[in-house]
Amino acid sequence: MVRSAFYGLLQCTGDCVIPLASDLQDPPELIPELIQKWEEGFKIVLLVKPNTEEMWPMSMIRRYYYMFVDSISDVPLVRNATGAGLLDETVVGILRSIDDPYPYYRGLLSEIGFPIARVPFNQPSRKRGVTKNNFYQLYDLAMLGVIKHSKIPLRLMTMAGFVLSMLSFLAAIFFLGMKLLFWDSFSMGIAPVLLGIFFFSAVQMTLIGMLGEYVGSIHTHVRKLPLVIELERVNFEDD
Repeated sequence: MVRSAFYGLLQCTGDCVIPLASDLQDPPELIPELIQKWEEGFKIVLLVKPNTEEMWPMSMIRRYYYMFVDSISDVPLVRNATGAGLLDETVVGILRSIDDPYPYYRGLLSEIGFPIARVPFNQPSRKRGVTKNNFYQLYDLAMLGVIKHSKIPLRLMTMAGFVLSMLSFLAAIFFLGMKLLFWDSFSMGIAPVLLGIFFFSAVQMTLIGMLGEYVGSIHTHVRKLPLVIELERVNFEDD
């Protein structure tokens, strides 16, 4: 879904491109406002949804996710952007030159560095059909936003490992000292050992999982697969 939409964007020609969701949750009536911002000199204009008629659990999760990603990102991201808007031909040309087989579209627009105009709107609920994004696809997109634009998780892993190793060392010194001072009366038992094993095993699994996200991203890049494979083109002029 992500790569297909991005690939379709790269095939567009003209002075500007206006990507909109086909389910019309991004109202086409906003196109004149997008063009007005473009004529004012903005090369990137994005639709943002401060309010939405989406079901409140998903709406809340999205809102807090964007706040989290924006807070850890190396570049300032546009919160509550739907991905729809207007892109100048200059921006589309830059996107074509970026060799990224699995791009995070919203992050790329921020990394380009052009000023971004925002057009707020109240996103209506879906009138017909159901979304094609299942839980796995939403999780994949969420992790993509984190690992593409932030090194903080990797650095937190390093700092957490150092802090936890120091705490483990101090705890070991404490238990050793108590045992030496109160050899007959101080009984450590097996409970602290089991708790320590379970705790550090959980920490290791969490950190290895986060590291795996970065390794997976590197693996995707080095394979250099095409965004999509074209079966045929309709209504395109021959080169």
